Amino acid sequence: MSDDRRLLEAWFGEFLLHRSTAKPSPHTLKAYRQDFAAITGFLSEQAGMAVAALPVEVITKPSMQQAFAAFAATHEVASIRRCWSTWNTLCDYLFSLDAIVANPMSAVLRPKAPKRIPKALPADAVTRLIRTLQEDDNDGVRPWGERDFAIILTALLTGMRSSELIAVDLGDVRGATDPDGGSGRVILVRGKGSKERVATAEPALVAALTGYLESRIERLPGTAKRRVPDDATPWQHFRSTDPLFVGADGERITRGTLQYRVLRAYRRAGINGERAKGALTHQFRHTFATNMADENVSIFTLMRMLGHESMNTTQVYTEGAGTGVREAAARNPLYRFLDGN
Repeated sequence: MSDDRRLLEAWFGEFLLHRSTAKPSPHTLKAYRQDFAAITGFLSEQAGMAVAALPVEVITKPSMQQAFAAFAATHEVASIRRCWSTWNTLCDYLFSLDAIVANPMSAVLRPKAPKRIPKALPADAVTRLIRTLQEDDNDGVRPWGERDFAIILTALLTGMRSSELIAVDLGDVRGATDPDGGSGRVILVRGKGSKERVATAEPALVAALTGYLESRIERLPGTAKRRVPDDATPWQHFRSTDPLFVGADGERITRGTLQYRVLRAYRRAGINGERAKGALTHQFRHTFATNMADENVSIFTLMRMLGHESMNTTQVYTEGAGTGVREAAARNPLYRFLDGN
C-alpha cells in the first residue's frame, strides 16, 4: 500500500482482496461495502476529516462504540448484527497484520437475534393455492399458468430459495430425459456461499415441469433447439445450459418477475393474508421445512435438504441423492394431495 498504508480505505481494499480467495457472493461483497461506508461515515464525523483521509488509527474502542451507537439509532437488529460481523471480520484482519493493536469489537455490544418461529402456510391454504394454479388464468397480460404452477410447486416440494430457483438450468434436473419418466429425479441446487446440494423431484413434480416445458415450446418456439428427433421429449428441445425457468422474453426469470408471479398467485388464491409479512417465495421454504418436520424427518436429514449444512459434493451428484433424502422428500404430504387430485 506504499504511502497509503496508514489510510483506512486502503486497508479495506486489501481486506476485500484477501477475502476474494474465499469466493464471497456479490451480495456479501455489497454488504461489506455498505457496512464499511456506514461506519466510516460516523468515524469521519467524529474525526472531522474526509473518509478518504481517515487513518487506520481511528479504529479504537471508544470510536467504534460511538459509531455503532449512532448506526443502531436508525437501523434494525438484523442490519446492526450484519454490520457488527463485517467490522469484526475486518478488525480481525487488521489485527493479524499489526495494523491495529487489538480488535475493538468485543467492546461493542451486538444485539441478540430475535427468536422467530418460521410461519408455514396452513394445509388448506396450500390446497387452495394449488387448485387455483391448476385453473385457467384469464386475467393479466399474457398469463402463463403452466410456468407459475411449475415454479411454485418446485418451491413447495424442494424448499429452494428464490435465488436457487432462478439459477437452476435444464441440465441440473438429472435424469429428466429418461424415456420411462416414472421414477423421481434429482435437481442440482446452487445455494448460499456457492455450496451445492441436491433436491429430489418425484413424478408429480416432474410431470408439472414437463407440462410447463411443453407450453414453453409453444409459447417461445425460437428459444428451443432447432433440430430434435420427432419423438423427442419436451426436455430434449432445450440445451442443458438453458435456464429452467424463464420470463416472457425467454430469458432467465428475474427475481422481480418471480416475486410478482408468486404474489399474484397468493392473491388469486385468496391466501395473501396467510403468509408472513415480507415473505413471498421464502414462505414456501418455511412450508416445506414444516411439512418435513411434521413427518418426523430427522434434523440431520432436514438440514441437508435445506442446505443448512455443507455436503460432500462428489457424493451428491448421483441418481439417488441418498436413500434417506429421497424417502424423506417423497413423504411430503403435498405429493399425496397431487396424486389424489
